[in-house]
Amino acid sequence: MQDIEILGNTRTGLDFIDKTKQKRFAFSLVISYTATSEIPGITVAGEHPDLIKYTGPADAEFIHYGHCKSISVIPMTPDGKPTPALLTKTALEAASIPSMVINAGSKVAPKLPFVDVSLEYGKNISNEAALTQEEIRKAVEYGRIIGRFLGASTDCLVIGESIPGGTTTALGVLEGLGLKALVSSSMPNNPVHLKNEIVSKAIKRVQSTDPFDIVAHLGDPMIPTVAGILSTSSEITNVMLAGGTQMAAVLCFAKSIGFDGKNTAIGTTSYVVDDKTANLEETIKKIFDIPILVAKLKLSQSKIPGLRSYAEGFVKEGAGAGGASIACMLKTGIDAEKLLALTEKEYQRIT
Repeated sequence: MQDIEILGNTRTGLDFIDKTKQKRFAFSLVISYTATSEIPGITVAGEHPDLIKYTGPADAEFIHYGHCKSISVIPMTPDGKPTPALLTKTALEAASIPSMVINAGSKVAPKLPFVDVSLEYGKNISNEAALTQEEIRKAVEYGRIIGRFLGASTDCLVIGESIPGGTTTALGVLEGLGLKALVSSSMPNNPVHLKNEIVSKAIKRVQSTDPFDIVAHLGDPMIPTVAGILSTSSEITNVMLAGGTQMAAVLCFAKSIGFDGKNTAIGTTSYVVDDKTANLEETIKKIFDIPILVAKLKLSQSKIPGLRSYAEGFVKEGAGAGGASIACMLKTGIDAEKLLALTEKEYQRIT
């Protein structure tokens, strides 16, 4: 597939593509929240602090309805940069891929049917532990139950996430588990110093090497939930973790509690991989020898400035956009140019 690049293990990447091409795909969006996102300067999600908590629910609602119910506006910056859920919705509709929302500690419940993991949202890790160890164990256990069900229903399960501020908690988990990493950002000027400062402060509180304790102190509810889903669904089917930095943290935690990397690939956009302030490929290699499938979306060629901004360092990825785009291409054979045209049409519908 000319618009899907394989990084890492090329052989297993080609094998993953062969096993899933023109097969059944299912998409799940795991929405969550960390109060770490409320630290000024940490995220571009939500044009106002009061709106940050609606990021996950609004993404979920937009993917399903084409508009939002929890808020009266489409998730978009004032200058027209749209939520990556726009890319996800376009890809899923173009390929008729069914999707399900999983609420893993969202501060606000979405106004649509969803699977509820019954978790509290994550606290601000610069001040206190995100969750209790019991909640992390519950997230994994519930995730495993969900993973068995979803894995049995498809040839490839694509798991996306929507959690504002999630790259900072992902950095905390990676570093807490002993992995030095450079994480991406939704902004062209990645606030690396601020993220490192928050994580360094939080790590000082961790008095344990138990992975559950580390994630409880430094993570968010999405990470253990997706790790649980991954661990059981990958026993049954192929799994694509749709995202960048946050999915590296999921993999790292899943490995620490016994996951072996089978039947799994990362699916992301070229904008994450090309981010010079991050090192996704190198980070994944340190965890598992699994492929990274990269959607080359050609948004730089768009006539719409808000879409071109993705190629200029804004947003880059989110709400499973890269993985959903790859799934669409694999299932239907649609190329990136056709996907761009469909995305532009959807953008014009909502503006």
